[in-house]
Amino acid sequence: MSGSAEPAADVHRGRPLRTASRVGTAVCAVVLVVGHLVTGYVLLTAYMVEPDGPWDSQAVSNTEFAAGLGLAFSIAAALLTWVFVKAEWLRRRWYAIPAVLALAALLRLTVLTPQL
Repeated sequence: MSGSAEPAADVHRGRPLRTASRVGTAVCAVVLVVGHLVTGYVLLTAYMVEPDGPWDSQAVSNTEFAAGLGLAFSIAAALLTWVFVKAEWLRRRWYAIPAVLALAALLRLTVLTPQL
């Protein structure tokens, strides 16, 4: 009886723990965190740029471009999150970060657009 050792079971799903699954989860998390940091930086620059006066239409254009790029990055992150959740490497709570970033980008593109 001592020769038949059963693998440790995952309490949450009742499946054996797998090192590959843990590595996959870690890789997915790192990829998403790096993507979220880049998106956050792009959105931060979109919020930090303000026009110097009524003649500074370039600043408004740069803000709109950065917010649009941030929205595109957050959509890409949401799609990656969907893939990783479907593969059961990540949990559904990972959808919250791209949703918040997309909301921030949409707000900067619409309600919080700098005025000339």
